[in-house]
Amino acid sequence: MKTRPSRFRLLALAAPAVVVLAAGCGSGAPADGRPERTGEAVDGAITVFAAASLTAPFTDLAARFEEAHPGADVTLTFAGSSDLATQITEGAPADVFASADTRNLDRVAGAELLAADAVPFATNTLELAVPSDNPAGISSLADAARPGVKTVVCAQQVPCGAATAQVEEAADVDLTPVSEESSVTDVLGKVVSGEADAGLVYVTDVRAAGDAVLGIPLPEAAGGTTTYPIAALAGRKDTATAQAFVDYVLGADGRAVLGAAGFGAP
Repeated sequence: MKTRPSRFRLLALAAPAVVVLAAGCGSGAPADGRPERTGEAVDGAITVFAAASLTAPFTDLAARFEEAHPGADVTLTFAGSSDLATQITEGAPADVFASADTRNLDRVAGAELLAADAVPFATNTLELAVPSDNPAGISSLADAARPGVKTVVCAQQVPCGAATAQVEEAADVDLTPVSEESSVTDVLGKVVSGEADAGLVYVTDVRAAGDAVLGIPLPEAAGGTTTYPIAALAGRKDTATAQAFVDYVLGADGRAVLGAAGFGAP
């Protein structure tokens, strides 16, 4: 457990990553300046399942949401969208699902587990990440496919894996990865640790990693932009609070935080 010196409490687990933000006391208006929802209490505890690539911006947004709604407690669970969708359809107690693609959100919708229609809220694009000293001298996707280069990608069922396949097809390059990971954060972790010479991750992951990696833009990725949808889930106690969180992500604060993290508008 890692504790920050603020009123927010962070709890990190191995897999999936979970962040609990405990609300404090006080009062406040919504941080994005939009009017309060009337007739619906925005309080109680909700659990948000979100794609691993949303870890930084959603941790920020959950803290802001709690500050705007002192009676609300938000628990964040981060993992690959495919794993999260499977957990939800098998009965995991989630109130909101933010997926890194429409395919996995559609799986949840197909099981009739949505309280409202899903709404796209962000986009993302793949990029090559290499260690900061770039020991393999990689400057293109073709370089990442060279024999002896240790390249890591997401597994096909994960949104970043499906996007990787699109990039390979667009570039007419066949990668021979040394491993396929279940989330984009796992790919990035292997590049940061030096286990991999290169990894296909999102532009936002490269930005979040700072000086730990170098990002190499891929022209072939332009046609494979990933769209992120979000929806409140049905059959839960605090549906109004869950929908308020969805609205908050879609609002001015959500757009600002996601934009600062490098996500595009839908």
